[in-house]
Order: sequence, then structure tokens, then C-alpha cells
Amino acid sequence: MNLAKQLKALGDPTRLKIFQALLERKHCVRSLSNKLGITESAISQHLKVLKEASLVYGERYGYHVHYFPTQEALDFLSAEFLTMKGKSKVLDRDPNVCNCSFRRKQDEHTH
Repeated sequence: MNLAKQLKALGDPTRLKIFQALLERKHCVRSLSNKLGITESAISQHLKVLKEASLVYGERYGYHVHYFPTQEALDFLSAEFLTMKGKSKVLDRDPNVCNCSFRRKQDEHTH
């Protein structure tokens, strides 16, 4: 999974709305078009980006393809955000302390 590619795909407001709609239930292109008030061709283009980012997949039912979010992507994104949350909790948030390498190099030269 590619976190940057997934976040970029979800960074577009329309694609985020499509993804959120698919979290509620499966949709075909026409259903998403009616729900979001966007042309079917635009929905198809957005779904293509979401599929390329491994965020959604489609299953054919007769003449229609119904789209779903991929469970692997949901698990991956959840794990990545939990890792970020864990790192954030142990981060030193003292505004008077700077532990960056630039600051350490300056301190070495002044002593």
C-alpha cells in the first residue's frame, strides 16, 4: 500500500465524498452520480483514481459494476493513523526545547 498515493487520492473533495458514500453502502456509477449530482463520466474518472490507489474495487452484477472500499486499504490507513497517533502522544511538546539537528550543531559550535 502507498500511503502518499492514497492520501493524494482522498485529498480531492469529490473523491473523498465518493469514498465516504461507499463506506455507507455499495454504489454503481449511476447511483453515485445521482447521490452527488455529478456526471457519470466524472464519477468514473474519480473511481479510476481511487482504484489506482487501491482504495476501492468493483464487482460486476449483470450490466452494472458496484463499488466497495477495499478492506486492505481501510486496515492499512487505520494502522498508519494509529501509528501517527502513538508517535504524537510521546512527542515532546515543550515549546522552549528544540531537539532538531540544526539546533544541536549550533550548540556544539558555541561550546
